[in-house]
Amino acid sequence: MSIAPTPPKTYTPAEYLAREVEAETRHEYRNGEIIPMSGGTPAHNEIVSNLIFILKSALKSGLQGQNYSIFAADQRLWIPESNTYTYPDVVVVPKPIELQPGRKDTIANPVLIAEVLSNSTKAYDRDEKFAAYRTVSTFQEYLLIDQTQPHVEQYRKQGINQWLFQEYKGRGATIMIESLSVELKLVDLYENIEFV
Repeated sequence: MSIAPTPPKTYTPAEYLAREVEAETRHEYRNGEIIPMSGGTPAHNEIVSNLIFILKSALKSGLQGQNYSIFAADQRLWIPESNTYTYPDVVVVPKPIELQPGRKDTIANPVLIAEVLSNSTKAYDRDEKFAAYRTVSTFQEYLLIDQTQPHVEQYRKQGINQWLFQEYKGRGATIMIESLSVELKLVDLYENIEFV
């Protein structure tokens, strides 16, 4: 007689949020399951810092700078349609910031999301997570950034259920982030990154 595996314990969104506020480490919430998040590598963190600096500098110098807020990995995002809470590596939201009803710590209106890929998360970032992000009406652009080589995948919303994919390789490449009217040079994005 074999014993059936025990299904993972599930939680309501309210239970997750109550636990997350008290937690010492961050967790994602995926349709009832609480998933611990692992720490990033030095390259991962350097790329995130570089991207935030580039975006802040570009937006500050342009007229649109007053219209956006940029957040790093500690900002929780609510995706109601997929019953998901997540912490994107970088997220840009227009002002005024839209918060989840009844919350002061959970945003709901991303325009641009960037994820720095790792071996353990790249399949999820490309598939399930991107599918969840696409359900958010304000979401316009997605960057998947490789931390092992100068390589970025960009998805731009063209219409309902229509996304344009572009791929950029090498430090000489330049990406136009159309949702923000910002030019992103890979040489700047990967500054101080040494590939082995």
